[in-house]
Amino acid sequence: MSATPNVLGIFPSFAPGEFGGVQASGRDAWDGMVEHVGAGRAHALCYEPETSKAETILRALRIRSCPDIILVWHLHLLKLLPFLQSNGARIVLFLHGIEVWRKHNPVMRSLLRRTHLMVTNSEYTWARFLECNPEMSGACHQTVHLGAGLPLNTEIAQPAGMPAALMIGRLCRNEDYKGHREMIQAWPLVVAREPGAELWIVGNPRMPTVPLHDAAGPNVRFVERFVTDPEVPAYFRRADLVVLPYREAEHSGVLFTALAFAKPLLLSDVGGLGELAAAGAARAVPAGDVEALRVGLKELLADPAERGRLGQAAADAAATAYSWDSIAERTMGLYRELLA
Repeated sequence: MSATPNVLGIFPSFAPGEFGGVQASGRDAWDGMVEHVGAGRAHALCYEPETSKAETILRALRIRSCPDIILVWHLHLLKLLPFLQSNGARIVLFLHGIEVWRKHNPVMRSLLRRTHLMVTNSEYTWARFLECNPEMSGACHQTVHLGAGLPLNTEIAQPAGMPAALMIGRLCRNEDYKGHREMIQAWPLVVAREPGAELWIVGNPRMPTVPLHDAAGPNVRFVERFVTDPEVPAYFRRADLVVLPYREAEHSGVLFTALAFAKPLLLSDVGGLGELAAAGAARAVPAGDVEALRVGLKELLADPAERGRLGQAAADAAATAYSWDSIAERTMGLYRELLA
């Protein structure tokens, strides 16, 4: 067998407008995979939202390549395995956050037992998965961080003007755990101390946002649309502080982008977010604690030196443990071990 494996990747959509954290990290991971193994050895099958399940199954049946590794980027895409010509391929499954923190049905447990390696991007998610599925405790597992997905500037740009805090991500009713309500509740008390400070809430709304507008205090700016990749740098470069006040989470694509832009981070001490804070690359507050969030916002927006220290820590993390180069090398090492 060649030292360079043939890889088939099974992913959610890569289409613009469909991106959440799982899709964005999948695209970045696949780009890195293609770079390492070559386009001739890497083939991707994406499940597109506008495509029926039957059409996706037919596309899977038409695949004639003989992969050494099948990388499945989302738990529910394991359901495509019976329709692929695996021919002894090693199955690698990436477990992402909330959808794996529950007991799975017998069909899914059978598919999980077919995998040769399960990967998570936090120890927290693996612990939660085993808590709900203890029969999988003997499965082969590795934690591999996701990476900072945008190029890191060599210099950390200092924003001009009054301080601005940034929350960026979809506004969805079923994603209330992201902490927008807590942020809006804490913000008026921050402005009372820093009258010129602004809060930017940026993201494509998939729910009525009138209640958020009604509850918002002074100096809150809503940008309610999908932000394209070319637009992302402008928001991060202007932000003095990126805030992730999640009540529950594994990780966030916003976090990795903030690392790439060397931005100071204020986040909740939950899941993999807390693991980053424990490494010194962010400041953490207890999840759901509005008073602690208010204090953290007030202190950081009033302290450029501390923001600078946290920004440098973010830059260091993006260049080392969370760099795609180091993650790719580790991932390829795991694949070589599987095929040995």
